[in-house]
Amino acid sequence: MSSGVATPNLSKPVDVAEYLFTRLYQLGIRSVHGLPGDFNLVALDYLPKANLKWVGNCNELNAAYAADGYARVNGMGAIVTTFGVGELSAANGLAGAYSEHVPVVHIVGCPSTISQRSGLLLHHTLGNGDFNTFANMSTPISCAVAKLTDPSQIANQIDATLRECYLKSRPVYIMFPTDMVEKKVEGERLETKINLDEPANDVEREDYVVNVLLKSLHAAKKPVVLVDACAIRHRVLDEVHGLIDKTKLPVFVTPMGKSAVDETHPSFGGVYAGTASAPPVKEMVEGSDLVISIGAMKSDFNTAGFSYRLSQLASIDLHSDSCTVRYSEYPGTRMKGVLRKVIQQVDVSQIVALPPPKLPAIESESDPKAVINQAWLWERVDRFLREGDIVVTETGTANFGIWETRFPANVTALNQTLWGSIGWAVGACQGAALATQDESGVQKARRTILFEGDGSFQLTAQEVSTMIRHRLDVILFVICNDGYTIERYIHGMDAEYNDVVNWRYRDLPAAFGGTEETAKSYAVHNRGELEALLADQDFNDRKGLRFVELYMPREDAPKSLILTAEAGAKRNAMTE
Repeated sequence: MSSGVATPNLSKPVDVAEYLFTRLYQLGIRSVHGLPGDFNLVALDYLPKANLKWVGNCNELNAAYAADGYARVNGMGAIVTTFGVGELSAANGLAGAYSEHVPVVHIVGCPSTISQRSGLLLHHTLGNGDFNTFANMSTPISCAVAKLTDPSQIANQIDATLRECYLKSRPVYIMFPTDMVEKKVEGERLETKINLDEPANDVEREDYVVNVLLKSLHAAKKPVVLVDACAIRHRVLDEVHGLIDKTKLPVFVTPMGKSAVDETHPSFGGVYAGTASAPPVKEMVEGSDLVISIGAMKSDFNTAGFSYRLSQLASIDLHSDSCTVRYSEYPGTRMKGVLRKVIQQVDVSQIVALPPPKLPAIESESDPKAVINQAWLWERVDRFLREGDIVVTETGTANFGIWETRFPANVTALNQTLWGSIGWAVGACQGAALATQDESGVQKARRTILFEGDGSFQLTAQEVSTMIRHRLDVILFVICNDGYTIERYIHGMDAEYNDVVNWRYRDLPAAFGGTEETAKSYAVHNRGELEALLADQDFNDRKGLRFVELYMPREDAPKSLILTAEAGAKRNAMTE
C-alpha cells in the first residue's frame, strides 16, 4: 500500500488505486466483478478501502456479462481483468455492452511502464514486445480508452473517462500498469464529485425540433409514442412518463424497450415489433399519423426481421445524440432536453389521445396434465410476477416469449436482443441480483427471475456458484427442450449441431456448493406441476436460489420467434 512519503505539490496525496476505486464508489458502484491475475493483484488490495466488494467470478466472460447486468440495474458497473488473457476473455461481453449502450468500466491490470518500455518478453503477451495490441483491440468497443502512465495526468484521465462512460452509456477501457498503482495523485479532487450533467443542446436547434414536434402533435389525429431501449439506457424514462401522463397518448414499447413504460399505466398499449405484433397493436401503430419514437434501436430481432411499416414522413425520432424530424437530422440535439420542453409547452387541449388497444383476456383454466407450451407459459408468467421484480430473459424462446407477458408495476426487464450472445443472461442475472442486493440488502432485495434455455445455460452455468456464494435472491428457470430452438428455426431443425447433452440440471446447485439453506431445486413437467409450484408460498418467499427444470416440447416456439427466424433465414440465403 502507500509508503507514507509526502509528495510535493499535492495537498492530499492518495494512491492512484484508491483514487480510482473511490471514484467508482462515488458513481454508485458497490461491487466489482472480475478475476485476479498477477498484473492486478496489488490494485485489488485497495477495494476494501473504497468500500467496494469483490465479487470473484468463474471466468472473465461471465464477469463481463455480470457487470453488464449490474449496470442495467444499478446505472453503472465495473470489471477488473488482467492483461491479455483475462481482458480478451471478457471482450465478447464488453462488446455486447457497447452494442446495447450499457456503461461498464473495464480496468485492466497490465505490466509496468518499465517493462513496456523495455519490450520484455513477458507472459500474457504475444511475444512481440507490443503492449498496446490489446488496448487497440478494445478501442472499437469502448467509448474512451485511458492508459494511466503519467501520474501528473492520471486523475484527469480517470475523471474524464468515467464521465464519458456515464454520458455515452457505453464501456470504457482503463489500462492500469502495476507501477502506477501506488503513485500519488491529488486526493483533494475527491471532495468534488465528477460532473455528470449532459451538455446543453444548441438552443436554436432544440427549439426548432420542439416547435415542429408540437405542431405535428397538435395537428395529429392518431398520434402514438413508441419507446425503445435507448430511452432506458440514456435515462429519459421520467420524461417519457411525464409526457404520457400529461398527454394521455397511447404508448407502446419495442421488445428491447420492454419495461421502459409502466405496463399498468392506462395509456400502455403493448409491444410493437412489426409483423410479430398483436394485430390490434400493429394496426394502431402502423395506422398512426404521427409516431414519436424515443430511443429507437431498429435491429433485426427488435423489429421481427425489419418488418416495421412506419412512414418516415409521419415519424419524429428522438435519440441520445440527435433528433430526426421526418427526413431532417439535427446532430447534437439530445432527446432529454427536447422532451422536457415538449412536456412544458404542449397544449393538451389540442391533443387527440385515442385509447390504447385492449389486450385479449387470458385463459385462467387449463388441463393440469397438458404439456407446458410457449403460448401458455408466457401468459401464465404475469400472474406469478410481483411488483418490483427483475426479469432476465435469454436470447432464444424466452426473449421472444416474454413479449406476451404483462408486467406488474416497477418491473425491470433485461434482455440482449441486439448483441444476442447466448449465455449472457446467466451472468447478467447474477449481476442484476447483486445490484439490487447492494441497494436494499439481502432481506429487502428485489427478486431476480431468469428464464434460460438449456443450450444457452451450458455456456455459462458456472455463475450459479457465484449466485450461491453471495446468497443472491434468484429464481432460475432452465427451459429444457433439448437444444438451440432459435437455431433450429433458422436452419437445421433436426441437425445434430443444434442438440445439447441433457444434463442433470437440478443437481448443479449442490455441486456448486449450495446447501438446503442457500439453494433448492425443482422440476416441472406439465401445467399442473408448474401451477402448483408458482402458487407455493415457500417457493415464492424463500431467499436464495430456487432452481427449476422446466420441461417443454423440443420444436415449440413463440410465434414471434418463428417469424423473426424465417426472416433471418431468408436474409442469410440472399446472394445479392
